[in-house]
Amino acid sequence: MFRNRITHIADAILERRSLLPDMKSLVLKRSVVIAGHKTSVSLEEAFWKDLKEIATARNMTLSDLLGTIDADRTHANLSSAIRLFILNFHCTHRSGSQLTDPGREPRLAPDL
Repeated sequence: MFRNRITHIADAILERRSLLPDMKSLVLKRSVVIAGHKTSVSLEEAFWKDLKEIATARNMTLSDLLGTIDADRTHANLSSAIRLFILNFHCTHRSGSQLTDPGREPRLAPDL
C-alpha cells in the first residue's frame, strides 16, 4: 500500500513537470568563509540569490548570515539548513511579520 502511494505521488509529480516549461535546476558550488573557515556550499542559483538579498536587507555580509545559519542549525547538512532558513524567511514574510532571529529554522512537524 505504501509503495503504491509513493508510485502514485511520483507519477503525479512527473505529470506536472511535463506541463511546465523547461526549468533548469542548476546547482552552484561556491567557496565561502564561515566563522573563519573556508568551506564549499552547493545550492541552486535561486537560493544563492535569496541569501544575498536577505543578507543585504539585514546589513550583513553573506559570510555572516551563513555563519549564523550554521551556528543555529539542527541538521547535519548545511545546504539543507540554508534551504530551510530561506523557506522560513519567505513564510514569515508572507504572513507580514519580521524574522527576528536570522538563524532560526522552521519547526517541522514530526514524521508520521
